[in-house]
Amino acid sequence: MTADARTANRPRPTWWRQWPLRAGRVALLWAIAYAGFGLACALTETRVFPSGDALGPSAPGWAVMSVGTSAALTCAAVTRHGTRPASRALLWALCALSALGAFGLLMDLITLTFGQGVDSRAAAVHHVLAATGALLLAATARADRRPPVVTYVRPPATAAARSVQLTACAGTVAFVPYVVMKQVWVFGGTFAGTSGAEMLAISERNGASGIWLTLESRGLDATVLLAALGVFLLWGLVRPWGQVFPRWAPFLRGRRVPRRLPLAPALIGAATLAPYGVFGLGYLTLATTGVVTMRRGDFPSPADALLVAWIGMIAFAAYGIALAVAARSYWSRTRPLPAAAPTGRLRRAAPPDGPLPYQAP
Repeated sequence: MTADARTANRPRPTWWRQWPLRAGRVALLWAIAYAGFGLACALTETRVFPSGDALGPSAPGWAVMSVGTSAALTCAAVTRHGTRPASRALLWALCALSALGAFGLLMDLITLTFGQGVDSRAAAVHHVLAATGALLLAATARADRRPPVVTYVRPPATAAARSVQLTACAGTVAFVPYVVMKQVWVFGGTFAGTSGAEMLAISERNGASGIWLTLESRGLDATVLLAALGVFLLWGLVRPWGQVFPRWAPFLRGRRVPRRLPLAPALIGAATLAPYGVFGLGYLTLATTGVVTMRRGDFPSPADALLVAWIGMIAFAAYGIALAVAARSYWSRTRPLPAAAPTGRLRRAAPPDGPLPYQAP
């Protein structure tokens, strides 16, 4: 028997089999905590949104509390009466709102990785809570209170469709101008009217951490390293080796690592970079056509700032969209398949307290 067959036939832990019944309860606890967090921010006038000042000092907190309260009431109804079409639709709507609230989580993770502090601790906590809530609400919307009656097995590792791989190629190529621009600055060259020494001074003035400045002084740009990791993740989602990573990762051998683990960073990256890049391209289009005015920022002229912004936004938008497409393909290719009996029929699993409804001869 192959390793894949042994892994597929191994019974799942009890907590995993009971997860569909517990998802609503865990989401209910999260919703109560999320509503309490929003209430505390509203009473203390703590900003939890980047643009919270435009809405007033306490309005963002009340908005968070309302989402948490709605989620708590919905999860309580689901826990008591089961998932119904109306409650499922409301759960997905609240999931979308939570996902919007998690925007910026990737930026927080990047700054913390390189030893820099986040702009706002309350906003960072809100990003984490909102992302957790989006996952829990989605799990609750998909959970069924009835126990499963079909035995599922793990599908073999396969490559994504050709169209998905071409999308991954586009997302990879879009980073090339961005990487070239960054490396020109790191090696002391001049691009968009700004030299490498000036960019290093700008990074220092903007509060870059010691790790960030050390990498730049050694010819390595931190964002280029992150782009390389992002491309590695992208191709792992579309190639077969990305589905068997526990085998070739020494620190994961012998451990039961879920095959869908790469979806977590993929979803965070896609949910952050795709909207950021797409809306950024829209703004740059308006700036290029003269509808809005582009500020020059740290660059000599607005035209230089516009050139740098176009290179960055094209990379973020193309990569974010490619990551979303690749994650969708990875999800469908790793989805457990119903086990087929020798006759071609589905093999039914025994119900909790009853005889086996079907067994292949």
